[in-house]
Amino acid sequence: MNQAYQVKLDAFEGPLDLLLHLIKQYEIDIYDIPVAQITEQYMNYIHTMQRLELNVASEYLVMAATLVAIKSQMLLPKQEIDEDMDDYEEDPREELMQRLIEYRQFKHAAEKLKDKELDANQIFTRPPVVFDNQIAKKALMNQGDISIYDMLGALDKMFERKKWNEPLDTKVKRAEIPIDERMKDVLELVRGSKQGISFDQLFTTKSRSHIVVTFMALLELMKSNEIFCKQKNNFDELIVFYMGE
Repeated sequence: MNQAYQVKLDAFEGPLDLLLHLIKQYEIDIYDIPVAQITEQYMNYIHTMQRLELNVASEYLVMAATLVAIKSQMLLPKQEIDEDMDDYEEDPREELMQRLIEYRQFKHAAEKLKDKELDANQIFTRPPVVFDNQIAKKALMNQGDISIYDMLGALDKMFERKKWNEPLDTKVKRAEIPIDERMKDVLELVRGSKQGISFDQLFTTKSRSHIVVTFMALLELMKSNEIFCKQKNNFDELIVFYMGE
């Protein structure tokens, strides 16, 4: 029996988080947001999620509609303002800008609290213990700051490079590719490459089941600190590394 392959991811933090990611990635001034550009990039991410049949939360679609509405307002001819009148035309981006600034402040505060919690977890009352060298080396490895949005962006670029722009195969067998099995396959491939393996090389079959399960396997392996991804420069291809020696 065949069925559509649908997956829900809990790693998405919300549309404001995605917008902040785009603002940082494209070095956009949060006080002067180019709405046309950020709307286009935002919609690219939404289309990638929908293409993989990921369960996109309604709040992402509401934000998409908001961005399109703001973009439409920005395209309207500006009315001349009478200097003798107190009324003025409000920038349609103002509310979104304030929401983003407030969200960024809370996000930074949450990150600082998390760092303090991690520091506190390193304080012990027991006598010093000599840890195994292998464990110490693993703790010192830099996992980078690749987010799920970087991963989605890498997927979109992979589709373009491999010219997989037409619809993906949507008919798959039930439980065709178990995630735990795909995790083992990915880990074996990454472990065998000391120089790291390119993100694109892990996606070898043009089927939604293969792409989605490989994507999920990568996220699970990153979550369990078995692999990590790095990007030399902004917009470069992602390279996947094994966390071991």
